[in-house]
Amino acid sequence: MAKTLGEDSPSYSTIKKWVANFKRGKGSVKDDPRSGRPKTATSENEVDAIHRMIMNDRRVTIRHIEHSLGISYGSVQNVLGKNKLSASLIFLKRFVTQDETWVHHFDPESKEQSEEWTKKGSQPPKKFKRVASVGKVMASVFWDSEGVIMINYLQKGQTINGEYYASELRQLKAAIKEKRRGKLRAGVLLLQDNAPVHTAHVSVAAATQCGFELLPHPPYSPDLAPSDFYLFPKLKFHLRGHRFETDDDVIHAVEAYLEAQDATYFQQGVAMLEHRWTKCIEVRGDYVEK
Repeated sequence: MAKTLGEDSPSYSTIKKWVANFKRGKGSVKDDPRSGRPKTATSENEVDAIHRMIMNDRRVTIRHIEHSLGISYGSVQNVLGKNKLSASLIFLKRFVTQDETWVHHFDPESKEQSEEWTKKGSQPPKKFKRVASVGKVMASVFWDSEGVIMINYLQKGQTINGEYYASELRQLKAAIKEKRRGKLRAGVLLLQDNAPVHTAHVSVAAATQCGFELLPHPPYSPDLAPSDFYLFPKLKFHLRGHRFETDDDVIHAVEAYLEAQDATYFQQGVAMLEHRWTKCIEVRGDYVEK
């Protein structure tokens, strides 16, 4: 039935209900007339419930939502349309972003982080100025609204160039195939900055071969790059003040932090991007602070 009717096929629970009605002698699958107005209005809680169902199962049908939540088919369609939920979810399903960052073996705490309580009238303790360590690791992070898809770390002696990045994109395609069912079929929207390694001919060709669509990104716009305004600042704030002896210690700390975050954390970063895009249009391309 699902193969024949597709999305319009009734859910398993609906079919069970029909079978039970037939056994009781009812000859129609139509609902009996009910008193009062049919339930068409949707509350904020119902909109949230619809959103959660779709986020948990991107292939859920409108019919299944209708019967699971007790909301009319038309009301579900209305929510998906008026709230632009459908378009937003399609974007979330397709979106991937990438950027590189240096992570130091030691990054001193910020002024706010290192503040201490002192008694009234007493002098705060003297503090020596600390600088970031020379030892550092470059992390290249690919992520989406569900979490991190892939992280690569630049090995000593390696240089990031077009060939290196093209290889990363091919690795990304394999990682998406393994970790994000249906994303390649939906078509990946890849957001990256305009660094020379990203815009090199070999990199662009690799993105095309992988089936990735490159989203436009204005030059020198970290305010419109989720890794720059969201992911990396939060990661580095967490790591500040910790001293790592080796590159492996740094890598372990980075991955432990990112693995500890749930999908809501990453969804928030992508949602902030959508807000910043809108704000950027409103201010006619000026820098967006928040």
